[in-house]
Amino acid sequence: MARKSLIEREKKRKKLEQKYYLIRRSSKKEISKVPSLSQKWEIHLSSAGGS
Repeated sequence: MARKSLIEREKKRKKLEQKYYLIRRSSKKEISKVPSLSQKWEIHLSSAGGS
C-alpha cells in the first residue's frame, strides 16, 4: 500500500509540474528582464496572487 501511494504522489507532482510549467517560464522571463530587485519582487508577488 505504501508503494502505491508513493507512485500516486509522483503522478500528482508530475501533473502539477506540467500545469504550471508555462506560467513559471513566463514569470522567469519577465523577472530576468527587470534590473531592480524591488521590481522583481513586485512581479513575483503579483504572479503569486499576493496582496
